[in-house]
Amino acid sequence: MRPFLWKSPFRTLCGMNSRLMPVLVLALLIAASGSTFAQTPSHSAKHHKAKSAVTTSKSTRSKSRLAAKTRGKARHVSSAERAARSAKYKQAFVVSTELRPMAQQLAATRTVAAYAGVASYARQHQGEAASTAYLALGHAYLLDNRFVEAASNFRQARATGDALADYADYLGAKAEHDGGNDPAAESILKGFATRNPDSIFTAQVPELEAQVLLGLKDTAGARRVLAAGDFAASRPGYQLALAEVTQAEGQTEEAGRLYKHILLTWPISFEAQTSRTRLTSLGLESTLTAAELRSLGDAYYKAGHYAEASEQYHALARQISPDTVQHDSFAVAAAACDLKLKRLTVAEAQALAATNDENGARRLYLLMELARNRDDLTAQTTYVDQLRSNFPRSQWFAEALFSSGNMYLLRKDYPRAVSYYYDLATQFPQNTNAAAAHWRAGWWSYRQGQYEQAAKIFEDQIRQYPGAKETVSALYWRARLYEQQDHQPAMAAAHYRTLIAAYSHYFYAQMAKERLVALGDVAPASVPRLESYVPAAIPKLDTTVPEGDPHLIKAHLLVNAGLTEYVPQEIAAAPGSSSWSGIAEAQIYASYGETFRAMRVLKHALPYAASAPIKSIPLAYWRILFPEVYWDTIRTESAKNGLDPYLVASLIRQESEFNPGAISHANAYGLMQLLPSVGRQLAREEGLGSIEPRQLLDPIMNIRLGTRYLRQTLDKFGGVTEYALAAYNAGDNRVADWQTAGPYHGIDEFVESIPFSETRDYVQAIMRNQDVYRAIDQYAQTKSSSAQSTQARTAQPENQVAQQ
Repeated sequence: MRPFLWKSPFRTLCGMNSRLMPVLVLALLIAASGSTFAQTPSHSAKHHKAKSAVTTSKSTRSKSRLAAKTRGKARHVSSAERAARSAKYKQAFVVSTELRPMAQQLAATRTVAAYAGVASYARQHQGEAASTAYLALGHAYLLDNRFVEAASNFRQARATGDALADYADYLGAKAEHDGGNDPAAESILKGFATRNPDSIFTAQVPELEAQVLLGLKDTAGARRVLAAGDFAASRPGYQLALAEVTQAEGQTEEAGRLYKHILLTWPISFEAQTSRTRLTSLGLESTLTAAELRSLGDAYYKAGHYAEASEQYHALARQISPDTVQHDSFAVAAAACDLKLKRLTVAEAQALAATNDENGARRLYLLMELARNRDDLTAQTTYVDQLRSNFPRSQWFAEALFSSGNMYLLRKDYPRAVSYYYDLATQFPQNTNAAAAHWRAGWWSYRQGQYEQAAKIFEDQIRQYPGAKETVSALYWRARLYEQQDHQPAMAAAHYRTLIAAYSHYFYAQMAKERLVALGDVAPASVPRLESYVPAAIPKLDTTVPEGDPHLIKAHLLVNAGLTEYVPQEIAAAPGSSSWSGIAEAQIYASYGETFRAMRVLKHALPYAASAPIKSIPLAYWRILFPEVYWDTIRTESAKNGLDPYLVASLIRQESEFNPGAISHANAYGLMQLLPSVGRQLAREEGLGSIEPRQLLDPIMNIRLGTRYLRQTLDKFGGVTEYALAAYNAGDNRVADWQTAGPYHGIDEFVESIPFSETRDYVQAIMRNQDVYRAIDQYAQTKSSSAQSTQARTAQPENQVAQQ
């Protein structure tokens, strides 16, 4: 895989020989101002999918709180100590830089060749470089549950260096314990907090040490270490260790209470699974009430664990007398899981009790869904009518209305679709699907030429659902009606301007700009109901990070060791990191080529970016949110195929988030998500002969073939970008079918009429991305020109003196 090309201040580094990088990075570290590390490319951009066997924190926010508590218990670390640690981590980072691509590959794949490569590196180096390599090996072996090998390599890591001593100690103790060598584990853990006062593992050590001491039959010692670590009591791992200690002390009833607490509080966690096993072994699972067991089933269902939920509900149904309401509730819930798993039969659904409560309503809903699946319109209508008559306020009636509306929409029976949607919106205005149903009723009324009805629904949407994503569409199409049907240009202009101000990068904001130009010089009307639509507030976003913070420098070093999953925790442990943790973490990932991971961090941190003016967010954030990696190739291949490079970059961003190793569930490969059959055909057309699917993971190859495919798709649809994008996502035949549902009075009508939400959002997102890419580069050029002008003005007096 070729190194990526990233248009950034460090772009020149990307083409350099990796053997020169440590020297250059060390020089940059010495001269750094506001940034600790240079951006360098990785020789492998494969997604690190491996999950740590010991990481249990659920979010950066919780990690930050936990880190703060941990620091409160640890001894004070002086500024001199922090400076010394920073220097140690910097040096370790420099000497282990060449290890990074190998360690990342090992963590991701853990193949024999990957192990051999890192082991060879460890043998050929010494000091911190060797230590980092042994740590990478130990981590990989631990992920593979090869505990003896893991423990051995962690010992080697401690023997050859100490920059990541807390990782070698904690993970080494974990490996020893899991491998059955508790004496060795206890020897490592004893005094951990004293040796590693600022470690992210300080909160986790008590629970691990308690398990180790239990293995050594030292129950009193286990209780003592947990008592000393009470600041971590909110962790499920801590609670599990406490329950196990309590059980070992013979307090069976209290242990059962603790296991139940874990199971019901963190039902999807590993600790919950262990707790349930413990409850069963103690003969206490029967103490779980039906309500508690139902809550577990509901938690599994909500998390999408339908098989586990089904098993839970079926087991409950078997335990309860068939002639009770509880039995009916469990049975119908189990059937709902089986419907999700596509294994519910009509006979099974009909056999459910036809009761006059919510269980009976859900039974009818399930029968309606089965009728829809087999395209039985008569049965579908009958079941909806029965729900309407017998359960007019049931949530299952609401669900049936929404599902039926979707069914008739796909069948292009728009009047019936509108009827179902409107019923849902008016009868269940607080329902989860109410805003979407209300909008669809309005839109498909518009498409049938019922403009007066559509206008009323759009206005109600704007008033009733200001936070719904569909309301952005309502603002635009109400403006179109004001402009074209009501002939009130001032009202149209007011709605267009509101869209542009509040949702500056949305697809409909772009359309609104075009309509304003068409309207000409029209003063917008004053519309009070639009005053609440304002841009999202943008918090202060730092662009610089503490130059010498040891946790941040250590986070960079972790990447060299393939321990990427600990980077967020390490950054969160830095004092005051809440204002810069997002950009710091993203820049680390971007520095070694995981652009997609960097982008995801900032997408999560800046959910408002799609509606934020370009100038309101620092350029450093935009460059990660909308990256230009492989930019030279994108420009070259776009030019060859007559494409806008911003369009190609936008499509890549939507398809793969710039992950060259992405393979979809549909077996589409690489940056532009090409099917192997399509890739082979395109390669022959390019004169490349026969290619293997794995070659589509080469970003250069993928962009070359993908741009050709996009050009061909555009040509099939008359060069209309929106048609081509819809076809790229949903297929040529579907787009051709949607075109026949016209006529459309503009491409905006076609886009809104796409019946697949995924495809409609896909087209709008890429058009938005294209606009944002262009705006970012224009903003960057403006800033660059402004900076050059300032430098010229500053230098002018000196020039004049020189001339004199």
